[in-house]
Amino acid sequence: MSLNIVHLVGRAGSDPEVRYFENSSSVCKVSLAVNRRTSKNDQPDWFKLEFWNKTAEIAANYVRKGSLIGIEGVLKIDTWTNRDGQQVSSPVIRVNRLDLLGSKRDNNPNMMNNYSGGGEF
Repeated sequence: MSLNIVHLVGRAGSDPEVRYFENSSSVCKVSLAVNRRTSKNDQPDWFKLEFWNKTAEIAANYVRKGSLIGIEGVLKIDTWTNRDGQQVSSPVIRVNRLDLLGSKRDNNPNMMNNYSGGGEF
């Protein structure tokens, strides 16, 4: 039996980056900061999220830096050859389900500017 399911709740560390393709598909990328339950003094864990098609459109329209979101997806490893000819890999969460968890206050642009997260791509 195989199982690859990731559930995360955290705050977007960047505004969405959206790309559209000629075949009418789209991809949206966002970083996500997730705090650990063990200590409030720990730095958050950062994850790269990838949304496709309809979910990408929703993320692009409603997620902003600092937005509280919940996701369900699968872990995948992107692998490519860099400019130096070396194989490089990076873990990415391909999101299947997006839940917008924040309140209207969370979606206020003035409030999100106070969020000093990083995690840019």
